[in-house]
Amino acid sequence: MLRAVIFDLDGVIADSELWWNEIDAKLLAEHGVTYRGEYHRNVLGVSYRLAIEFYKKTFGLSVPTDEMMRRRGEIAADFFANRIDVFPSTKPVLQQLRQMNLHLAVATSSVSASARPFLARHGLTVFFEAVITGEEVEHGKPYPDIYLRAADKLDVAADACLAIEDSLSGIAAAKAAKMRVAAIP
Repeated sequence: MLRAVIFDLDGVIADSELWWNEIDAKLLAEHGVTYRGEYHRNVLGVSYRLAIEFYKKTFGLSVPTDEMMRRRGEIAADFFANRIDVFPSTKPVLQQLRQMNLHLAVATSSVSASARPFLARHGLTVFFEAVITGEEVEHGKPYPDIYLRAADKLDVAADACLAIEDSLSGIAAAKAAKMRVAAIP
């Protein structure tokens, strides 16, 4: 029986996927790289660490991973605070799910400094019993850690949860957690 719905943030609640090209372009420009989003599919939905390691390898960068992750988080926080909006149907869907007495959570690879203020700015925090961000788990998507932590925080068995995802790494994470998955384009 379905008892909980766990949402990814980017591309599911936040209309942010195309903004990530600009976020990463700004980050990489600081290291002399011209980036136009040509590797977006390679970093879609993965943890910040995996994305940064991919960029470092692809562009031959020797900057410490933690330093680039921190800077990416700062840039993303600015974008989430000032530019990124929610999808128009988000609030009505969340209201309907709450009326159905389902537990709701967010499980995002984004960092807390961008995800939590974004949810608060759009008045969405009240809908979620738990918000799990990428830095709260040891292994990010495509590993199941973030979904298992969300189910645990909701006190709901993983197989009674539905994950709403838009990326292959997120779908893989939810499936590895033994959850049902609804993939959206």
